[in-house]
Amino acid sequence: MFSSHHPTPDPVGPGQESVWDYPRPPSAEVSPRRVVVEIGGRVVARTQRAIRVCETSHPPVFYVPRGDVVEGVLERGQGASWCEFKGTATYWDAVVDGVRTPAVGWSYERPTPGYEHLAGAVAFYPSKVERALVDGEVVLSQQGDFYGGWITAEVVGPFKGGPGSRGW
Repeated sequence: MFSSHHPTPDPVGPGQESVWDYPRPPSAEVSPRRVVVEIGGRVVARTQRAIRVCETSHPPVFYVPRGDVVEGVLERGQGASWCEFKGTATYWDAVVDGVRTPAVGWSYERPTPGYEHLAGAVAFYPSKVERALVDGEVVLSQQGDFYGGWITAEVVGPFKGGPGSRGW
């Protein structure tokens, strides 16, 4: 049985923000932060124009514009999923030095109104890459195999995705 009530938010310290203060529907704003993704010992994405998507109970997700992903690394993956706010997600595999990492990220090729600026940008799952960094800080991955939140020291939860959080 899942509870429809969310847990008590963790205390927020100086320079931190709570995911429980994020909006629903989610915000999606261009960020000047330095976002880097590494796979197989190589930088495969680097940008200072990622789109930071914030949604209640979730760590932020950084979407990297396709032009800031190394050419030839991404190949269309299997499957698709649906977000009630952003539309149909396309999945991407990464191929680095002949090694394929399946479903390393996703994008909205034709996002719904209000999220048009996400078109084609790729969100990488921190759990499926060697390292993801925001302003030099190594990102921790959100629990669960569906969500791709980027946990840094600036965000506090608790975060959706772990056992018992489905109804949050």
